[in-house]
Amino acid sequence: MAVREQGPDPQIVLRYVGAYPAATQEQVRRLVVENRLAEYLQRKYPGTHDVQTDGALYEYALDLKQAHLRSSGPLHKVIWQNKMDVMQKVLGLNTAISRVQGGRLKAKAEIRIASLFKRTAPEFLEMVVVHELAHLRERDHDKAFYQLCRHMMPDYHQVEFDLRLLMLNEEIGSRP
Repeated sequence: MAVREQGPDPQIVLRYVGAYPAATQEQVRRLVVENRLAEYLQRKYPGTHDVQTDGALYEYALDLKQAHLRSSGPLHKVIWQNKMDVMQKVLGLNTAISRVQGGRLKAKAEIRIASLFKRTAPEFLEMVVVHELAHLRERDHDKAFYQLCRHMMPDYHQVEFDLRLLMLNEEIGSRP
């Protein structure tokens, strides 16, 4: 009699890597079944960052903006957000708050980053901040948007994929 492998519901894996080729999905499923996903992530992303306050996060985002998006409008607020539903893939928000001042309409750009990223590797924080900063110039997730993300962070796509693995790891309950 064959022994059946245990593992998470296949739909959970597909939720995070369903758009990738079948071979990639199988590799991820194998990491999960063999309980090696957390180890893989820890080995690949061993470090942590020290960006823990709203002020430090604002400075971090402003430094990235100055390095890559000087001509974009000003960034007014960047804060950690405790109540984001990271399991529904809300990792950061970029909003423009419009206010009437005098007879003029003014928009203030605000970025909110899920507090989950306080305890992740610096690459994940950078990827999410780069993603939200790219929205200052490109509103839609189109080719120009992802080109801008790659301009700011050349390994953007790999880190985004690994972030999907981190989120999968969080959902199945083992932490790296």
